[in-house]
Amino acid sequence: MIDFNITTPARTLLSEKIESVTLPTEMGEITILPNHIPLVANLVPGEVRYKIAGKTNFFAVSGGFIEVQKGNKVTVLADTAEFGHEIDIDRAQRARDQAKQIMENTRKDDVSYADASAILEKNLARLRVARKHRTHTSRNLESGILHE
Repeated sequence: MIDFNITTPARTLLSEKIESVTLPTEMGEITILPNHIPLVANLVPGEVRYKIAGKTNFFAVSGGFIEVQKGNKVTVLADTAEFGHEIDIDRAQRARDQAKQIMENTRKDDVSYADASAILEKNLARLRVARKHRTHTSRNLESGILHE
């Protein structure tokens, strides 16, 4: 098992013993399993997936840092992180659309283009997680099982 902690400046989102975690990094997605080598990496906007008791759970992050330490300890310091049920889908869609519009009307070498691109990536990840949460919740309700 892995001692997994994810913290943002506002709160500790999760502190659990998990089986594995998949994280979005600058070098691509990485999956951490027990006895992983020590590692430090930059977290990029995307989806984090982790397993507890064989069940896959997920949340959205906007960036930050990952540290994997000896002794099966993984710490994520995220700029922001949200579970699917916490995401306001309408607000995320508006932010995504606004970022796309800024990118269309801005030169690619402009700082506002890079800012809009980061906002777009963050909100695309938020929407993926929110939709997955909605799909998993409706499936579980249909089967009579309710998980968060």
